Amino acid sequence: MVGIGNRVNELVNYLKKNVKKGYTMDSLKWALIEQGYLRVQVERAIELATKELADEAPKLKEKPKITYEVIGEHNQPMEIKKPWWKKLFGMD
Repeated sequence: MVGIGNRVNELVNYLKKNVKKGYTMDSLKWALIEQGYLRVQVERAIELATKELADEAPKLKEKPKITYEVIGEHNQPMEIKKPWWKKLFGMD
């Protein structure tokens, strides 16, 4: 007989595989419950699968902000004036 922990691990693998295919956790949850799996097992498997998927996801790094300045004739930074219509509408 298959142990409860082993069955939960099978459900975790099933959930991870199908989430990667594009199914939602909620639709998978109800499909498994309708197939006869215990709600407690399914919910525990969802918790574990969500945690494992979060650990596998790449960590997003903050994008660098690009700044620039215009240098004038005498190697002095120049201030760029906004066009009048950008000032009027409050645009950057």
